[in-house]
Amino acid sequence: MPIKSTSAAAIDGPQSTTAPSRSDLFLRACRREIVERPPVWMMRQAGRYLPEYRAVRAKSGGFLEMCRNPELATEVTLQPVDIMGVDAAIIFSDILVVPQAMGMDLTVDEGVGPVFSTPLRSGDAIARLHPVVPEEGLGYMLDAVRMTRRELNGRVPLIGFAGGPWTLAAYMVEGKGTKQFAVAKRMLYESPQDAHALLNKLATAVGNFLVAQAAAGAQALQIFESWAGALAPHEFRQFALPYLARVATIARTAGVPLIVFAPGAGWAMEELAQATMADVIGVDWQTGAAEARKRMEHLPVALQGNLDPCLLYAPPSTVRARTLRMLEEFGGHGHIANLGHGILPDIPVANAKAFIDTVREWRAPQQSVPVQRPKEQLAS
Repeated sequence: MPIKSTSAAAIDGPQSTTAPSRSDLFLRACRREIVERPPVWMMRQAGRYLPEYRAVRAKSGGFLEMCRNPELATEVTLQPVDIMGVDAAIIFSDILVVPQAMGMDLTVDEGVGPVFSTPLRSGDAIARLHPVVPEEGLGYMLDAVRMTRRELNGRVPLIGFAGGPWTLAAYMVEGKGTKQFAVAKRMLYESPQDAHALLNKLATAVGNFLVAQAAAGAQALQIFESWAGALAPHEFRQFALPYLARVATIARTAGVPLIVFAPGAGWAMEELAQATMADVIGVDWQTGAAEARKRMEHLPVALQGNLDPCLLYAPPSTVRARTLRMLEEFGGHGHIANLGHGILPDIPVANAKAFIDTVREWRAPQQSVPVQRPKEQLAS
């Protein structure tokens, strides 16, 4: 299937000597360099809110088939770059491809979501999980990364990603997404040794997978600890944070910017930064932008977020006003504009475009860069 791309000039219009370059704006912001404006992208930006995505999915055979087809994954990864004008692409895939590569049977059912037919409910089942060799069990995604990087041709950077160990474990034990993950949390209390064994396996697999994505061409990496909010602080520090730190230690060897996003655990942003030594910490929509900036201003991390995805149901004028307020509260320096969670599938394209265009038109005020502790001192 041919992959059609829109040139950068067609999106950005005529370039001037003062116009920010989309080719490295995102990467410079990850490094907390002074940028003309925050870069902008959206989690789940290649998704059902785009008619073009729905057209590809309708003839693909299903979501997982799209993930496993590098050409289709590349096509939908490029769509928000070409159509929406975002400043970074994120490879189209799913966090649950890692458990699938470990031998679990995964289906994605319309109206239900991802389902594992045989959830993990014992130490023996955990012991039978396969070790993950990325180029073998996940080679199709690495091929998609390589293909997408070529097709982008330097227009914007490409982000690779994976799920955090606790989030993957929660799905694997529960068997599907739930409101409370009570079955998964029961393992934490009844069989903590089994939980730690599973989390250990996942931390190694996820870390190595992220490094492989960078080797294939990903220019930044994001860890999604999507179900951090299901854990109380004590359990988060015992069953999530140490394994996030282990994943981050492995992923940082790739030498590309690392983003850690743990929605529902905004109370732990400082601990996340210290434990993972990430370059960027994601901010969820439950955490105020001004609060996040104040709490993190002396740490050597950029912040990413955090508009409430549901705000995109509002008229474009309201979207613009609230986006401007968010940008002003983050202050421009060390900020990557994004939603506080993934974009919802029934958001009007025009409203999402209002968010993106507002960020692209905004310019950061002149300011000095805060004095920060060196990254190597974070954990001390």
